[in-house]
Amino acid sequence: MSARKDALAGQMSDADLRLLRIYKKVVECGGFAAAEVELNISRAAISMAMNDLETRLSLRLCQRGRSGFSLTDEGAEVYEATLQLLAATEGFRTRVNSLHAWLKGELNIGITDNLVTMPEMHITHALSALKKRGPDVHINIRMIPPSDIELAVLDGRLHTGVIPAFKTLPGLHYLSLYEEISELYCASDHPLYEAENVTEAQLAECEAVLPAYAQSPAIKALHDPLRTAASATDREGIAFLILSGRYIGYLPTHYAQRWVRDGRMKALNPGKFRYVTRYSSITRKGAPPNRVLECYLEELERLVGASSRA
Repeated sequence: MSARKDALAGQMSDADLRLLRIYKKVVECGGFAAAEVELNISRAAISMAMNDLETRLSLRLCQRGRSGFSLTDEGAEVYEATLQLLAATEGFRTRVNSLHAWLKGELNIGITDNLVTMPEMHITHALSALKKRGPDVHINIRMIPPSDIELAVLDGRLHTGVIPAFKTLPGLHYLSLYEEISELYCASDHPLYEAENVTEAQLAECEAVLPAYAQSPAIKALHDPLRTAASATDREGIAFLILSGRYIGYLPTHYAQRWVRDGRMKALNPGKFRYVTRYSSITRKGAPPNRVLECYLEELERLVGASSRA
């Protein structure tokens, strides 16, 4: 019986890595059409690259056609392996670059949505300081849910992230950044907008929007008395529904401030219906040395320390 021949024979080349990067983007975009815009290459070129990759691997990676785009079981495994390979490649490049006095490489950050309006701009100022120290550093920010940020930091796809500190995982380091206050809001055309002292009985009669993302037990308890009639996967979705005038809902005060200032929204009984969320920067314990990440964390810790002393 003849010996089995490995499909991926020979050494991995730059061309192989290029095909895998295209494949990764196609998977993350959910098909060739969306990836065409992200990759800035034609759909025909993407199709040719996928055919070349499948030939190179001797595997059928995805189904494409009128029925839509979907991964095969082998395609899903190759996608996971691609994430690991590209993360390792970037880790090698970053580690070698860290040997130079001049900072080079990438910083990949995952951030929970709608934090850019926080008054304490620790992240923004730390990124600015990092770019001053290393003008050639390339910064990539992904706005994704906290659970996805945790997983991506743990498996090396992200160097660091910013998430609400509802729980701690043993594989992560946490740096406390700031506290976010959220209050209960309604829009200017909502029946409660003119009310001065809103009772819990009045709130129970109103339709409310519930967050469809992770919350602490204490925050969930504040939502329990409300009459849930809608949900949203992020704070922007909650704002959309509140501004419709049909719902009440909790929003961070810094995020709602623009509509409050314009008279389009107000907090109900400010100071009473509210909660505090603490946010932390996370990094993976035991991660390989990364000078770019170390410099960013140095600047972040310096800003946090200066803020706590103020």
